[in-house]
Amino acid sequence: MVLILLEALAALLLLVGIVWWTMFSGRDKGELPQERKADDPRD
Repeated sequence: MVLILLEALAALLLLVGIVWWTMFSGRDKGELPQERKADDPRD
């Protein structure tokens, strides 16, 4: 029974890791880059 629970936990951790990696990999602090408009005064 303990082995099944450990396998389920390992599968859950793997799933969470894959989702985290695909969502946040390569992003600056995990955020999407903000699109700037042509009339943006922050230039």
